[in-house]
Parts: sequence; structure tokens; C-alpha cells
Amino acid sequence: MEPRSSTERLATSVKLAYAAPTLATAAMSVPVFMYMNKFYADVVLVPLGYLALAIALARAFDAITDPLMGWLTDRTRTRWGRRRPYLAVGAPLLALSFAALFSPWPGLDQADAVLWFGVAFLLYFVCYTIFSIPYNALGPELTLDYHERSSLFGWRESFALAGTIIAAATPGLLTGLLASERAAYAAMGVSYGLVLVGLGAFATVRLRERAEFATRPSNPFVPGVRRALRNRPFRILLTSYVVGSVTAAMPGTLLPFFIAYVIQPEGVVFWTTIGATSHFAAALASIPAFVVLSRRFGKRLMWLLAYAMSVASLGAAFFLGAGDVAIGIALFAFAGVAFGGQLLLTPSIQADVIDYDELHTGKRREAQYGALWALFPKLVAIPGAAVPLAVLHAMGYQPNVPQSEEVLFALRALVGLVPAAFAGLALVIAWRFPITEEIHRRIQDGIERHARGELAEDPLDGRVLAPPGLRPVSEETGWLLDHFSAGELRRARDRGAPGLRRDCALAMAGSVLAFLAAVGLAWREVADLSGEPGALGVLAIAAAGILLSAVVFHAIRLRAALALAREGVSHEDLKAHCEAIARPA
Repeated sequence: MEPRSSTERLATSVKLAYAAPTLATAAMSVPVFMYMNKFYADVVLVPLGYLALAIALARAFDAITDPLMGWLTDRTRTRWGRRRPYLAVGAPLLALSFAALFSPWPGLDQADAVLWFGVAFLLYFVCYTIFSIPYNALGPELTLDYHERSSLFGWRESFALAGTIIAAATPGLLTGLLASERAAYAAMGVSYGLVLVGLGAFATVRLRERAEFATRPSNPFVPGVRRALRNRPFRILLTSYVVGSVTAAMPGTLLPFFIAYVIQPEGVVFWTTIGATSHFAAALASIPAFVVLSRRFGKRLMWLLAYAMSVASLGAAFFLGAGDVAIGIALFAFAGVAFGGQLLLTPSIQADVIDYDELHTGKRREAQYGALWALFPKLVAIPGAAVPLAVLHAMGYQPNVPQSEEVLFALRALVGLVPAAFAGLALVIAWRFPITEEIHRRIQDGIERHARGELAEDPLDGRVLAPPGLRPVSEETGWLLDHFSAGELRRARDRGAPGLRRDCALAMAGSVLAFLAAVGLAWREVADLSGEPGALGVLAIAAAGILLSAVVFHAIRLRAALALAREGVSHEDLKAHCEAIARPA
């Protein structure tokens, strides 16, 4: 049988069709994460505390919608595929919500402005999930070649960075042309939305999905999450990415404040535009170099180098002060080079991790992996984006006036030292990532052996794996048992399966109590809207969203435990499954 990856070279038109929509989605992300807070705080005059509260509510809701969307698109069966229907529907919905977010109705009083922001921001993220989870899931299946993936994602991230550069420059240019920040942001919202609708339609029409992937049976939701988190390369990759996401969330949120009040240049909007543009232009310029170097030295080494560059540039930013315009721009550009490497290499490596999952499960679960990939960094983004605003408020931030020394120190620490520390921790975690080009070739070989009904070896731990349909425990029973943790299954093996109901009921009860406690704390902190909510209320709302996801998670597990009690499971199956999921020392 010919190796799967030998015929996976993609036509340029396919790469273009897949990459093009990120021109618009990335352009949208820049104002959302960099300019939106200052626009609403200083122009629409929504207090920072309320901004932080609305951001926490919206991002906490993502804790439910992201994994749900991943599960839904993996299970979708239509004549157009699993992903493309959502691209066709999601693009116009996302365009409308983005336009609404940056077009607050003139003359709104403070309460109505807060409501407008909260609803529009929530809708933006729901629509973004509908579009982005299926879109990102489509990439890993377009090519299975180890290096062609770097080329494909190089195209995608190049378009993303081009959109980012355009978006970084647009507010300053439009403000100068239209002489009003409100008019500039409204024009930007409409124009980006129209571009997304056009490019999303192009991708929907031109791209094709793999029929052989779409026809495979889907998996239950909770066992899919558990098996993804059992995937050791994915755990390492995800953990490093989540930790490293702080390096983008905090500086991205606070950069306009940092330039305006720490560096203090003449023409704040102009120099904010220059700083952001230099960062993203350097990232774009670095991608071809990272593609070439990753072919020469491997993805892993260049990925680690990008993290090291982030540590250096962010740490140096702490020492910037008033008048350090040229040094600041140089640092922003150096950080952009690191950012470009991470943008290119992380999704390419993630696609290899999904192949490793296929070796173990026999399924293609790009969207479920993508949903987890999107979810966890968003959970980091809640404290990364909302809490810094609440901290500035607590330190005494006042709009459009010189700031106190406490606020200036907080800005320098939150833009420099704190993200640098997280980037360093991400580097340490990423050092343990095991998949190389040779390992990936052996993974593909194992998948091909399974397709022929033969045994295959796990190249990471040496275990011999039977094809999924020929293992001691049936596929149906194995997925049912994976509703439960290894510890729960060992206790069921030793003490009897009915204990699973008790374990799931206790876990669900604990999650419900924790959720109610978080809701109670949030209500206490934010019920009186006569004053601005503080950081504790923001954290409580974020925790409530996460805990609600835990309640749903354990409710699904409890239902599986009840089904298992009705159907029964043999001691031999329990023992064999425990042995199968045990990791060697």
C-alpha cells in the first residue's frame, strides 16, 4: 500500500482557498483584543469594571459552546461534508455580529451602552465559534504530509498576519479620514464583515472534504474528551500553548494603554498603530524563514526557539519608560518574529498529534481536538483579558489623564514581566514534546497497518496496538467505559461496577455546589450596579462558566453509568480496558 502522505501535495488554489478567510477573521480579532476596550472605555465611556464583567460572561460561555461545536461538526453528515455547511452559515452571522460590536448606537446612556457591549460581544464569540471550529478542523485533513502541513499553515498564518497588519493600521487611517473614532470603527466593522462573507463563500465552494473521514462513525462526547486528554503529545502541546497564551492575552489587551501612558509618545493613536503594525509585519516576514528552517532543523527545535525569543522580548518590555519609542518599536518587532514562528508551527504540530490519536482510536476527530484547543486558551484569556482591566481599575486608572505610579508599574508588569514568566514556563513544558518527522512517519505506517488489519507499534512507548475493531474490548464497550477515569474504572474492577454511579453522582453534586457558590459570589459582587464590579466578581463569573461545563460533563457521565448498570459489563472487559489505558512507567 502506498504511504498515505506521498500523494498529499496541495494545489496552490486549495491553499489559497483555505487560507483566505483568515485575512478577515484575523483582521476582526485585532480590534476585538487590542482596540475594543479602549474604544468603549474612552469613547463610548463604558467603565472598565463593566467591560471586564461583560468579557468574563462572554468568555465563560465559550466553555460550553466550543466543545459543543466540536462535537456537533464531527457528527454532522451532509452531502456537502462535516465542515463546509458551517462555513457557509457562520461567515455572514459573524460578519453581522462584528459590525454590531463596533457600531454602538450614538446617544446611549451608560446602562444601555453596557448592555449593547455585553450582548454584541457575546454574539460575536458565539458566531466566531460556529465558523472557526469547523474551519480549523478542516485544515489537518486537507493534507497528511508532515512538511506540506507547514506549507499549508504557513499560507494560512500569512493571510492571518496580513489581515492583522491591515487591522492594526486601519483605526489610525480611518480616524484621520473620518475625523471620528466612532465613524472609523463603524466603517471598519462593516468592511471586514463584507470581506469575510466573500472569502468564506470562496472557501466553501473551492475546498473539498475527505469522504473516507466523514463516513467513519463518530464518538460520544465525554469519552472523546477523555481520550484526547489521554494523548500525551496533545497534553504537552496543549499545556504549553495554554500557558503561552498569556503572553498574547495580556499584552494584546493592554498595548494601547501601555503606549499611551508608559511610553507617552506624541500622537498616541499613530504610534499605537506603528507598534502593532511592526509586530505583525515582523511576524509575517518571519514565516517563510520558519518554514525553511523547520524543514532543515525540525518543527520542534524552531518552536522552542520561538518561545525563547518571546521570553527575551517580553522581559525587556518591563524596562521601557517615557520616550522609549524607537526601542519599544524594535522590541515589538522582535516579539513579532517569535509570534510568527508560534503561529506557523503550533497548528502544524497539532495536526501530527491528531494522526497519533487516529493510530489509537481509528477515528478522525479534528474538530473535537480543535474545540479543546480553542477552549483552554479562552479560559486563560478570561484572566488574561478581563482581570488586567479590573486590576487597572483597582489601582486607580482614570481615562485620558496622566496615571499614578501604581498604575504605570501595573502596566509595565502586566505587559512585560508576567507574560515573560509564562512564556518561560511554556518553553519548559514544550521541551518534552516527542513527535519528530521520523516518529510521524512511523505513526502513518501504523495507521496503514491498521487499515490492512495488521498489528502496529506505538512509536512513542513501544506498545503493540491491534486495529481498533479487533481489540479485546469491543469498540462500543470501550467508548462507554471511557466516560470514567482510570481511577474510577480500577475501583469498579476491584469493587464492582455499581460504584461508578456513586462516583459520578458525587462528582456531579460537587460541581453543582461549586457552581452555585460561584454564582452566589458573583451575584454578591455585581448585583449592585451603582458601582463598578471588581476583580473578584469577574473571577467568580469566569469560574461559574467553567463549573457549569463541569456540571454538564458529569451529568453525561452519570447517564452513562446508569446505562452501564442496565446493560452490565463483564469483569474481564473492565480488567482488559484498565490494562489498555494504563501508561507504562
